[in-house]
Amino acid sequence: MIQFLTAYLAPIMFACLVLLLLVGYPVAFAVGANGLLFGAVGVALGLIDLSLFQALPERVFGIMFNETLLAIPFFTFMGLILERSGMAEELLDTIGQLFGPVRGGLAYAVILVGALLAATTGVVAASVISMGLISLPIMMRYGYDKRLATGVIAASGTLAQIIPPSLVLIVLADQLGKSVGDMYAGALVPGLALTGLYALYVFVYSMLKPGSAPALPPQARTLRGAALGLRVLTSLVPPLVLIFLVLGTIFMGIATPTEGGAMGAVGALALALVRRKLSMPLLRQAMDKTAKLTCFAIFILVGATVFGLVFRGVDGDIWVEHLLTSLPGGQLGFLIAVNLLVFLLAFFLDFFELAFIIVPLIAPVADKLGIDLIWLGVLLAVNMQTSFMHPPFGFALFYLRSVAGKEIATGDIYRGAIPFVMLQLVMVGLVIAFPGMVTGNLHKAKKFDLDTIRIEVPHASGADPAAYPGSSGGGTFEPPSPFEQVKP
Repeated sequence: MIQFLTAYLAPIMFACLVLLLLVGYPVAFAVGANGLLFGAVGVALGLIDLSLFQALPERVFGIMFNETLLAIPFFTFMGLILERSGMAEELLDTIGQLFGPVRGGLAYAVILVGALLAATTGVVAASVISMGLISLPIMMRYGYDKRLATGVIAASGTLAQIIPPSLVLIVLADQLGKSVGDMYAGALVPGLALTGLYALYVFVYSMLKPGSAPALPPQARTLRGAALGLRVLTSLVPPLVLIFLVLGTIFMGIATPTEGGAMGAVGALALALVRRKLSMPLLRQAMDKTAKLTCFAIFILVGATVFGLVFRGVDGDIWVEHLLTSLPGGQLGFLIAVNLLVFLLAFFLDFFELAFIIVPLIAPVADKLGIDLIWLGVLLAVNMQTSFMHPPFGFALFYLRSVAGKEIATGDIYRGAIPFVMLQLVMVGLVIAFPGMVTGNLHKAKKFDLDTIRIEVPHASGADPAAYPGSSGGGTFEPPSPFEQVKP
């Protein structure tokens, strides 16, 4: 028995973690306790030296001093303030009027507003709840198919996962050791492409079943002509300015993601103040929820750190590397296996848990296989979107269920989500097939031709330039060829 434990402690440790998560224990405590338990077993078996645990305090302090993770509370606070300031309601009303004459216009409005909210808030819960409260009753009133309406709302809310400034991109960049700005730049095209896929699905659905997504009747279009133009201007300009304030400054290198998040939080407060929605109860609620979400993420990260330290101590990283590199198909086989694993675990885990537990195990293997880690991070972010849409455990479905009326059955929400999960998987395939969607936006480092490099070396006083091979009187030193022997 002891020999079996010694030989297979790493896979047993991982299997025990999955079992604890499936049973329903809180993730942060399940991961941390699992690490401590198997750490004690490893010490008893002689696989781990007790001094290994002296690294834990330094790792925990490293988490607390991580400036990248500071962007999480800033963007969360910004999203909560915007959600409560009425911006989502005004956007939906305005864009709904704009697309009103078009068949499926309300669904297009939900998708577009979902993308705009994703680019300003980055919080799935805020987007889904806002659009569920505002647009779902209107869509039901005008005869929209229940499955189409609920599916569009839930899926559009999850765009906050992939369109910057997404929280999951911040976490993935931190876990992969890459720049958040590069992760944002890489995710921009896939996020917009996924938005287009949603709109294309609505178009096809409305063509095949015209009665399921009717245009707004004339009496419902209360804004026309100049009045609609003025409303579009006042509704769209503020969020677009905020998007530029946050993402524009990050992409141009003026601000770090943390600084961009801070500016976004200030901008959200300014918008709420202009709309006369800023109040102490609003601030209290936003700060309370921000603190809870941030603590949730940090506690999971601390637990994952304990687990990761012990897992590496029992050579778990070597086990994972051998397991994944031995798969047939090389890079493609690795990508298929990893994405299948993430897709299946997304039935039970959310993106924070997947990012903190799974990504640190697969990132070193991907790096050794020569896979671009920014591209891998964006690919995983697209895949992790499904964790919000999986029936029956998707959080976006829970959020929508909490605000949907009694006329909407839970089964309608689940069946409405399935086509959009399929579209998200199509997007995973497109990112794998066309990596330029991600890497095309990244700033490539300038390549230098080593053969053209010339080093200027000042001559010492009285020195003869001819004494230096390859040197001229101008003081330019050309390194000798490795195949030439330098004469003394």
